[in-house]
Amino acid sequence: MTYSETAALKALAQIQDLDGKRDIVAAGRLGDLAYEDGYLRVILQIRPTEADKFEAVRKRAEATLKSLDGVDRVTVMLTAHKAAPEVAPKPKRSANPHQARRPEGYQGDALVDHVIAVSSAKGGVGKSTVAVNLAVALAKQGKKIGLLDADVHGPSVPMLMGLSGSRAVTTEKEGRRLITPFEAYGVKTMSIGFLTDGDGPIVWRGPMVQGAISRMLWDVDWGELDMLIIDMPPGTGDPQLGLAQDIKPRGALIVSTPQDLALLDALKGVAMFGKVDIPVLGLIENMSVFICPDCGGSHDIFGSGGVKDEASKLGVPLLGQAPLHMEIRKRSDAGKPIAIDDTAEANFFTTIAQNLMQLL
Repeated sequence: MTYSETAALKALAQIQDLDGKRDIVAAGRLGDLAYEDGYLRVILQIRPTEADKFEAVRKRAEATLKSLDGVDRVTVMLTAHKAAPEVAPKPKRSANPHQARRPEGYQGDALVDHVIAVSSAKGGVGKSTVAVNLAVALAKQGKKIGLLDADVHGPSVPMLMGLSGSRAVTTEKEGRRLITPFEAYGVKTMSIGFLTDGDGPIVWRGPMVQGAISRMLWDVDWGELDMLIIDMPPGTGDPQLGLAQDIKPRGALIVSTPQDLALLDALKGVAMFGKVDIPVLGLIENMSVFICPDCGGSHDIFGSGGVKDEASKLGVPLLGQAPLHMEIRKRSDAGKPIAIDDTAEANFFTTIAQNLMQLL
């Protein structure tokens, strides 16, 4: 027998919402229903205050869907969104308006000392490559490190960490269902790529993206970490603002090439973090110079000195410069970060890691 979406919807319609008056489909809880090659993924939308009570509903949904024809594996995820604002006027408060919106109960990131956001505000500057190699370099220094791929629409961390095709599982911990992160090269790793099947695009609106990022922050069993590195998506939209609301990072690192065009967007990222009261700890120059694989010569393809000059103007340190090198590209494509080695190319990221540790 083959899978039927109609049958899946009918099955979900047999499960009552918390009020007992409507089923979860009629109540508008169904955010996404996706099936591919025997794997069924369902997202249910809830309010933050309903997280604990809705766990029983989630389990019933999984148990019901597992019995459907053509379904070999089921994942039912809960996404919590911020409640609508009150209409009545509220007294003016001096507190930061970006308040955390967490579910009740045990938090997956409760034992994380520092959260560091790695951002670029522009795609194509190698931000994810820098984030991955920075995490691996920190782990080599003896630190307990986690890596969160927050680029929901373009997750690249699974490939960069050699974890392509991995699928996350959940475990019970202190009354909550938490996702178990994968570990590679001494780094605990989580990505939306571990929760979805196939290579197709993830076509989600802002609230769905926010729910997924929040889930990977709070509903992953990170354990004790010295640092959680967040590979931010490019831009200055919902994911960045949502992170400022949902969690207070210790600070942000801005990645840019020396090119003027990239620097313009990088400065927008600096301004955005300033508006949400997240300090910029430093700048990282990627693709600072091209090393010719044939002659070993250096070429300033994207210009030179731009990131260093901007760091000086902003009054923040330049944490390091990584070259555009053939070996870094090859190792990235192979899922073996260059930072695991003891080579000149690896040392660029070791230096960045050491400079970051001194700031903390």
